[in-house]
Amino acid sequence: MFEERVSNIVNGNAAIGKTCALSAMRPLLWIVVPCYNEEEVLPETSKRLAAKLDSLIAREMVSGGSRILLVDDGSSDATWRQIAALHDGNLNGVSAAPGVFCGLKLAHNAGHQNALFAGLMHAYRRGCDCAISLDADLQDDINAIDEMIERHAEGAEIVYGVRNNRDTDTRFKRSTAEAFYSLMRFLGVEMVSDSADYRLMGKRSLGALSEFKETNLFLRGIVPSLGFATAKVYYRRGERFAGESKYPLKKMVSFALEGITSFSIAPVRLITLIGVLAVIVSVVMILYALASLIMGSVVAGWTSLIVSIWLVGGLIMIALGVVGEYVGRTYLEAKGRPRYIVDEVLE
Repeated sequence: MFEERVSNIVNGNAAIGKTCALSAMRPLLWIVVPCYNEEEVLPETSKRLAAKLDSLIAREMVSGGSRILLVDDGSSDATWRQIAALHDGNLNGVSAAPGVFCGLKLAHNAGHQNALFAGLMHAYRRGCDCAISLDADLQDDINAIDEMIERHAEGAEIVYGVRNNRDTDTRFKRSTAEAFYSLMRFLGVEMVSDSADYRLMGKRSLGALSEFKETNLFLRGIVPSLGFATAKVYYRRGERFAGESKYPLKKMVSFALEGITSFSIAPVRLITLIGVLAVIVSVVMILYALASLIMGSVVAGWTSLIVSIWLVGGLIMIALGVVGEYVGRTYLEAKGRPRYIVDEVLE
C-alpha cells in the first residue's frame, strides 16, 4: 500500500512537471495593431481578434497572459474612446476580459511605421516572447496566425505573412506594387515580395530591431536585414471591412521614397552615370554644331540646340530633386527628434 502511494505521488509529480514544462513552452504573444481613424472597423476587428486569442489560449498554443495592443496614431475620431472601452471590457459586442486589450495613445499622428514600431517596442519592453503585427482593416487573414506560431515554435525567429493573391487590388495598384518590388530589388534592397507589415517577430529579432535609431523607418526593409531564421505563411487577402484606405496614391509614393532613400544610394550613383552620358551627348552635339558651322547650315541646328538645352535642364532638375531627397533625410536624422511621443498607456 505504501509503495503504491509513493508510486502515485511520483507519477503525479511527473505529470505536474510535464504540464509545467508544456506551460512554459507556450509563448507570451502580443498582437500589435496600429490604428488611425478606425472607429468604423475597430469593433469588428477587436471582436475577431479576441475570439482568435481565446482560441489560441484554449488550444495552449500561447500563454494565457497574451495581449492585444491597439496603438492609436493620433486619431481624430472615436478610436481612442473605443480602445479605452475595450481595455475596460465595456465595448458592446466584444467579449473580452478587462485587460486583454491594451492601449497606447500617441500624442500626435506619427505615421503608420512609427506607430507600428512604438507598439512592437512596447510589447518587447513588457517581456513578450513574440509579437504579431497587422493592420486594423481586417484584410489580413487572422487565421494565418496559427501557422505563424507553429513556424515560430519550429525555430523561425521571423515569420512573414505573404499574400497569395491580389484580387482585391485594382489593376493600377497591382502594377505599381510589382514595379515597386522590382525597383527595390534592382536597387539592392532585400525585401519579401507581396508581404506588408503582417508578420511575427520573436524576442531576439525585436531586441535587434530596437537598436535601429533612424528617423526614416522602413520596416519592410529593416526586418529582412536583421538576418535571423525566417519562414513564410501564405494567406488570401480580403476586402477592407469598413472605412477608407489609409494608403492613397500620395502616401504610397511617399512610402516608396522612404524605402528607396532609407536603403539605397543607387539613385545618387545613377545621377553620376546620367551626368557622364550627358557629357558624351554634349560632345556629340558640339561636333555636330561645328560640322554645321563649317557647312554653312547654322540655322538648321537651332532645333538640336533647343532640345539639348531642355534635356540638360531637365536632367539637372531631376538630379537636384534626388540629391535634395537625401539631403532632406540627412537633415531629419541629424536633428535627432523622437519618432513619436506617447500620451497615454492602458494596461
